[in-house]
Amino acid sequence: MTQVTRPLREEHQELLPHLTHIQEIADVVGTIPIASLQHELDETYGFLTHQLLPHAQAEERALYPVVGRLLDAPEATATMSRDHVEITRWVEQLGELRSHLRNERLEVSQERALRRVLYGLFALVTAHFAKEEEVYLPLLDSRLTHEEARQMFEAMEQAAREAKSVLS
Repeated sequence: MTQVTRPLREEHQELLPHLTHIQEIADVVGTIPIASLQHELDETYGFLTHQLLPHAQAEERALYPVVGRLLDAPEATATMSRDHVEITRWVEQLGELRSHLRNERLEVSQERALRRVLYGLFALVTAHFAKEEEVYLPLLDSRLTHEEARQMFEAMEQAAREAKSVLS
């Protein structure tokens, strides 16, 4: 069977190393110099806000409506949309935490909070991707025509561009 969802699968593969890096940063919180940690958090926050969240918005606007239509149940994607709400909330928490890193040394409470948010983001996003790839993408592969898939991906690209332009 042809995988009409190959572009989305490839995009997930491109995003996964960034997610693994989030876990790696969590592993070293409190053990690396604060300046290095700030740099890593700035890079990660940039990835999350300029790549991951626009990706999520594109899914909301273009992917999930197609899945809902194919299942004849628009509410079928509600749990995945809820994941996006939580991902956004965790990204906002990370932004807040990184804005308070001003000392030479992290307080124990800051270390715990950073680890919690970073590990939480890693776990939530990797589970979210797995659910899409194991449930939604096979459905799309079996039911979408190449033309429908092309239109869906064009709509996703447009939605992601619009989300990124708001950030600029």
